[in-house]
Amino acid sequence: MNRIKVGSPVEIAEAAFEIILWRAVIARTIQEWISGPLRRRREAEQYLFDDNRDFPLVCRSAGMDAGRLRSRLTRLRGRAMPDSLLAAAL
Repeated sequence: MNRIKVGSPVEIAEAAFEIILWRAVIARTIQEWISGPLRRRREAEQYLFDDNRDFPLVCRSAGMDAGRLRSRLTRLRGRAMPDSLLAAAL
């Protein structure tokens, strides 16, 4: 019989906190891409669309698929993006 290993409540809480933290990093980067100063917008866009080393790792740490997120962000590219679209992207 296979058993599912369940972590302690502390381990589970730490894992959940880490996911929340990495999702906040992604959300902040998207926010900078949408409405930051020009230099920050360009840096955020480069990171979101062209970084193939750190971005996928951050997405995995956030429990997200980098390809799927990029696909959604690509659809938003070039449009006016109100704050409500930020939530839709995540």
